Amino acid sequence: MGFWSKLSTGIDRINQLLGKAAGIMILLSCVVSASNAIMRYGFDISNNWPLELQWYLFSAAVMLGSAYTLKRNEHVRVDLIYSRLSDRGRLWVDLFGFTFFLMPACILFTWLSWTSLFYPSWLVMEHSMNSGGLARYPIKFVVPFGFFMLSLQGISEIIKRIGALDGEITLPAEDLRYEKPMQ
Repeated sequence: MGFWSKLSTGIDRINQLLGKAAGIMILLSCVVSASNAIMRYGFDISNNWPLELQWYLFSAAVMLGSAYTLKRNEHVRVDLIYSRLSDRGRLWVDLFGFTFFLMPACILFTWLSWTSLFYPSWLVMEHSMNSGGLARYPIKFVVPFGFFMLSLQGISEIIKRIGALDGEITLPAEDLRYEKPMQ
């Protein structure tokens, strides 16, 4: 699995960095929000760009954090059967889900968001209609990019599951853990 293992590790590293960036974006979003509230209500100074920047940062954090969440095995899954399966059974369920559900959906959403969301916006260099607003096309790029990175992380997870099923690699315990949601 030499090449495939290196590919998986490379994808994991990229999404690890993007996940850390997403965390920073959440913090920045909070700082922008608090600063905007202080300026608006404390000094009666108002502008639209801080509101849009806050929205952009949060949106980018969600889109870039999704692949990181999958990498950390903290994504949402259906609990009906998964919690009762052996580790090998969980590997098979993951492999099936990633291959037949995650990958087709991510590829479709990457393509659709590129062709009908980002690309038309980029062609006209779309900007906000609000006074003092920001350019829209950069944040619209984040949508197909986020789905593309989620697709890559899906490939990485498929590689790891196949390697684990073949006995060529051992997944860390946290990659096979299942925690029942608190209700």
